[in-house]
Amino acid sequence: MEPVRILQVVTMMNRGGLETMLMNYYRQMDRGSIQFDFMVHRLERGHYDDEIEALGGVIHRMPPIRPGNYRIYFKKLAEFFRAHPEYRVVHSHINENSSFVLRAARQAGIPCRIAHSHLSDLRLDLKFPFRVYAKYTMKDHPTRYFACSKNAGRWLFGKGIEEKNDLIVMNNAISLQDFAFDPSAREQVRDELQAGERLVIGHVGRFNEQKNHSFLLDIFHSVYRRNRNVLLVLVGAGQLEPVIRRKAEKLGLGEHVAFLGVRSDISRLMQGMDLFLFPSLYEGLPVVLVEAQAAGLRCIASGAITREADLTGRVQFIGLQESPDHWARAVLDSSYEHADTSEQLRRSGYDSAKTAEWLASFYHAAWRPILNPR
Repeated sequence: MEPVRILQVVTMMNRGGLETMLMNYYRQMDRGSIQFDFMVHRLERGHYDDEIEALGGVIHRMPPIRPGNYRIYFKKLAEFFRAHPEYRVVHSHINENSSFVLRAARQAGIPCRIAHSHLSDLRLDLKFPFRVYAKYTMKDHPTRYFACSKNAGRWLFGKGIEEKNDLIVMNNAISLQDFAFDPSAREQVRDELQAGERLVIGHVGRFNEQKNHSFLLDIFHSVYRRNRNVLLVLVGAGQLEPVIRRKAEKLGLGEHVAFLGVRSDISRLMQGMDLFLFPSLYEGLPVVLVEAQAAGLRCIASGAITREADLTGRVQFIGLQESPDHWARAVLDSSYEHADTSEQLRRSGYDSAKTAEWLASFYHAAWRPILNPR
């Protein structure tokens, strides 16, 4: 019997939090029973594309979703679903833009349509009116409403979603064993970074406005003025990276900031860190913050992030209105010991093996009435 094929809708399968989480689930699925395929919205290949294809997944490429090409995009969506009647379950992860995909899926008669919220806010930019339009045209296009947190669910689907008991909060689970503290890995990473006895502050995230790297550098500069024996480790890539590199040089931090680019060994790199700093402007429930806690790190995060993200009691939230000096004092007043949090996170439902098992059961249940109509 052929496996059930689930269409996962994303922007691009690069090494972001959502994408890494999806791959964690995909690897642990019985692919003889359930197979993931992906609709992506970039023509270029993503970091995970080779692995997806090796696991038997099919990648379908669509154009980027932009206000200027809505008409072309909607036409391509209609053509896609006419050409692919094999998909009876569509799981869309593109936040407010899921409205467009799931509307086309509904028009094509696809019975199980999942909208999954991974954010809790939108920033003001030129696309803002179009994003609001997409959000408020969601209506009845989904048949299931998923979110990474209650806050993310309320943001995309409205406050009444919880009252109707329609919201399914699906934890951003991770592979806990990969993040268990390893003293030998810590020593190796710190040697590679030439960290010595320095205090190593870590951050993982794309270089875009949301992750607030400019403010992060202001915080680190304030830390550096008080303690020169520090190192900031930035993992990720993005369009704002050159701007942040120039700012680091201008602040005289060149030798104290390590730009590591996109990495596949996040769990290993976190072993060498002493503290995780995460001043995002907005998030849903960030996977990387779960990973940092799984690595046993103390975390200092933006007050814009839902308190649901503190799963271990090791996250301190600070408002973005507070000065860099205020944040720096919190960094320097923190303790830096690693803790074993694996059992705590497992009990909280953040073990990807367990969540993958639940998700597989959900997909099969969604298919059962389709395969056995009354």
